[in-house]
Amino acid sequence: MKLLIRFFFQGLLVLLPAILTIYLVWLIGHTLNDLIFSIIGHFLERVIGLELPSWLASILGFLLVIGLITATGILASMYLGRFMLEWFDQLLQRIPLVRLLYTSLSDLFKALLGDHRGFDRPVLVQLTADPGIRVAGFITRDDLSMLGLNDDVAVYLPQSYNFAGNLIIVASDRITPIDAKASQVTTFIVSGGVSTSSERKKNGLIPDDLPQTD
Repeated sequence: MKLLIRFFFQGLLVLLPAILTIYLVWLIGHTLNDLIFSIIGHFLERVIGLELPSWLASILGFLLVIGLITATGILASMYLGRFMLEWFDQLLQRIPLVRLLYTSLSDLFKALLGDHRGFDRPVLVQLTADPGIRVAGFITRDDLSMLGLNDDVAVYLPQSYNFAGNLIIVASDRITPIDAKASQVTTFIVSGGVSTSSERKKNGLIPDDLPQTD
């Protein structure tokens, strides 16, 4: 009986991450389809004057969104396109409430996806007098002269099991660089330190201590 229970929980350990991942991907896709793709697809129906199946309208809407995003990227790489996008950027930054939201989101996506990413330098921060207690985070800015803090750096501290974090200002001599990939450190922090993604890559999905039946 104990062996069957162990097999049951081992099955949960293997299946639940995959099932939850598939469900979240489906949920995001379903939400995007309802909010964007299907609406654009129905708009195309009116333009071409034909009634399309809902699945085909969603696919056309998806392809159109991908095309628009790609075209915007191509436009941004051209001189005239950069000029137009900079003008649009300045226009949004002149609107008080919109400026705060747009600037924050723009800086965040540039830090995550841009050429000069802001979350690629993982470090350990000593926050207390005890050098044995440290917090893992990412340096986001070296130059804080605008705040009158010439010897300090800005460090972002993600929270475990949460899509939030804290930004702290700390003396640079209390920073210890981490010799690891930023993605590994992010997974380690967000999972509360229980992530074993690096071991999974080496050992495979199924743990070695899986009970045998023979």
